[in-house]
Amino acid sequence: MQLISKAKNWAKSLKRDIVALWLAARDPRVPWHAKAVAGAVAAYALSPIDLIPDFIPILGYLDDLLIVPLGIMLAIRLVPAEVMNELRTEATGRIERPSSRVGLIFILAVWLICIIFLALALRKLA
Repeated sequence: MQLISKAKNWAKSLKRDIVALWLAARDPRVPWHAKAVAGAVAAYALSPIDLIPDFIPILGYLDDLLIVPLGIMLAIRLVPAEVMNELRTEATGRIERPSSRVGLIFILAVWLICIIFLALALRKLA
């Protein structure tokens, strides 16, 4: 029972940190390189489409279980601590989850490029 409670708290803090990073990408006090990482991580995490679809065995959940948390940890380290604490407080007040159109466009572009390369490779084989 305690494990479930810890998992729920971790999930809530993860969601809060994603929203805080989304805010950090727009905050003028955050250095440009931290903004770039925070924006990319938040856009990917908030995107409705995964880079690796979940239906692909093992790899489908790799981004959710490994890539996203590692990206969040990196972005949090790059944002100044006092700014991150303030943004976490602000993010806690935001219940609704912002959607990322930039993240959606990025993931769709990656898939489109993959499909084009696959089509070109298959065309050369034929």
